[in-house]
Amino acid sequence: MGCEVVMCINKNYSVIKAALTASLMVSAINSSAADAESVKSNDEGGDSLDTISVTASRIARGTKEVPAAISVIDSKRIDAEQMNNIKDAIKGTPGVLIESKNGGYDSRLIIRGAGQKANYGVREIMVIRDGVPMTDPDSFSRFDFIDTQDIERIEITKGPGSLYGSGSSGGTIQIISKSVFDVDGNRVKLGVGEDGQQNLHFRYSQELNDSNSILLTGSHRAADNSWRDWNEFDTQQLSLKHGLMLDSGATLETELSYSQADLQLPGSLTESEFETYRSTGEQHNTSSQWQHSGRYSTIWFFNTRYEQEFGDLTFKPRFYFNSWDHYHPVTGAINDNPGTNVFGTDLEFAYKHNLLGASTLVGGVTARLDKTDEAKKYRYADISTIVYDPPGPPPPVNQIVQTLSDRKGSLLSQEEAANTLFGLFLQETIRPTDKLTIDAGFRFDRMNFDITEVAYGEYNWGTKSYTTFGSPVTTKTDTTFDLYSPKLGATYALNNTYSIYGMVAQSGQVPSEAEIQDNASLDAAIATNVEIGLKARAKEWSFDLSLYRTTVTDEIVSVLQSGNQSEFQNAGETLKKGFEVSSRVALGKYFTLGANYAYSDYKYQDFQELVRTGATLNAVDRSGNQTPFVPNHQYSLSLDYEHPSGFMARIQADTWGSYYMDSANTEKYDGYDFLTSLMLGYASGPHKVSLNVDNLFDKRYATEVKKDTSGTKSYSAGSPRSAMLNYTYSF
Repeated sequence: MGCEVVMCINKNYSVIKAALTASLMVSAINSSAADAESVKSNDEGGDSLDTISVTASRIARGTKEVPAAISVIDSKRIDAEQMNNIKDAIKGTPGVLIESKNGGYDSRLIIRGAGQKANYGVREIMVIRDGVPMTDPDSFSRFDFIDTQDIERIEITKGPGSLYGSGSSGGTIQIISKSVFDVDGNRVKLGVGEDGQQNLHFRYSQELNDSNSILLTGSHRAADNSWRDWNEFDTQQLSLKHGLMLDSGATLETELSYSQADLQLPGSLTESEFETYRSTGEQHNTSSQWQHSGRYSTIWFFNTRYEQEFGDLTFKPRFYFNSWDHYHPVTGAINDNPGTNVFGTDLEFAYKHNLLGASTLVGGVTARLDKTDEAKKYRYADISTIVYDPPGPPPPVNQIVQTLSDRKGSLLSQEEAANTLFGLFLQETIRPTDKLTIDAGFRFDRMNFDITEVAYGEYNWGTKSYTTFGSPVTTKTDTTFDLYSPKLGATYALNNTYSIYGMVAQSGQVPSEAEIQDNASLDAAIATNVEIGLKARAKEWSFDLSLYRTTVTDEIVSVLQSGNQSEFQNAGETLKKGFEVSSRVALGKYFTLGANYAYSDYKYQDFQELVRTGATLNAVDRSGNQTPFVPNHQYSLSLDYEHPSGFMARIQADTWGSYYMDSANTEKYDGYDFLTSLMLGYASGPHKVSLNVDNLFDKRYATEVKKDTSGTKSYSAGSPRSAMLNYTYSF
């Protein structure tokens, strides 16, 4: 492991030198600020502060003690954002790329390159809420049933190695909601803004007696986003939580929630249409073939969590159930799922003991079943067509030019599916000395996909028309993946302020259900990560530096064929190298400066891209090319202001550097510079008023640019400037 790290550093000397120089400069600034405030951070002690995290190791530990790159977004940062989308809080985190095509709850999320294959939703990243996985066994995550107004903090663990991360190589995001036992956080929040933005939220908690507490929350978020066509969203969420403290010291927390989430997904733009948007700030009458994509879902979600201490043993079982349905018009077809039922449990324990010093063994088992019955795909009923006469013997067809509505037509296929997950995890944390902490962990997951599809027709990408089969075609898929995820990490405290860490970890990544159906020969991807880092915590400042080298074998890659058709295949090997820097420093009594930077160098070491020409697939060597979409440089600057009189402000500017549009590396998109958001607020007693402005300088940019194998480019426009005024009454 040491030789590989040395080779990596030698090959990237200039990059590492820049990182270390930045580290020393920021540390010097931080130390000067700390000295100015008479804050001690040396071997003898001092006011060293740290943030507690539970995501990486399943036990509460300071982030400085965890041998992994962790970012924690606290309640103060969350309260400063309007939180229409999880993106509002996460943006600017180094190594994390997040954008929204709609501006509603949808997000495209990438951590260290993992997740970029997803056309919709989040892949390859485990999303957890209060310890309960929100991610399907095939790694698909969505945020439609997470109330963004009920979030206390967000923890992000980057790369392989998290005990929560079953089949997710990119990392883990845990969303921790406000506790049912916090009876002092009642509030009503009202927000209105441009483009029809609405944000209504209430939270009411009550301590029934010394043992029982209840919490009721509700939220409504909506926007018409009239600056472009087909871009509305509307969500309603209601949650009831109950907390019970038993005489034995045990706690039992139970939640039942309901969500309705309606989201329109606007069509993509051609290059000329994107230029029109840049000059006008409007997106209307585009030539996109699929004008009426969207997702309209309802979700019932139940979970219960119990925690009991038996001396040195803590037992923490969790049980959850959710049932969701959706109407989901997408490229080529309309998905109509009347219901998927999800049953799951996570039986966890923590045992404190002595092994070469104070130690903790964390372990448990995970089981989950996702069962879908009678999910159907339909043709679009209302379409505009032209007569297309293909070369050769095939007869002329009615080629689809555009959809005219999202009304479903005749049946294309129906499906039944059962996805199961069984997992086992163990991690021993030992502290041989006061300064050294060692984590040795292991996770095993077995995932099975049992899918039966009966197809009566299909959308033909070549002719851009629907085809009806002479007789139904039945396809059965029964595939099992075994994933092994070992981890070894160590943290050493240099003094009360600084610590260093090293870690090697591996995680597997299974294909999604749709990817398996597209290519039944797909293998699971295996990501192996070697990482070293430096962390510093003091009362007035903090600093993190991480350097990593991740090798991914059989990475599952999306190939965008001509006509916007996504096909999936394994790449032989991908090498991902980079470093991340984050720092916060108090400037006097009222200001806090934040600075984040990530450098990413991701290349295919062995990749034969299968390019489709008609019915023929040709292997084209992409070895040595950069992976698309991920920029080499990403950085963020923020400044917070908080005055005892009640005035507060926050400004943040994010830069997303240039990136290649395709795996062929034929062309780059410039990204964007200093995309700025602003918050101005005032609080007095129970009242708080705030103004949030996104895209303050009204930049016209693209959230994503792609180029298919024929050279055709497509753009997704970013939202122009928008403002929202919020009033909160706390009681």
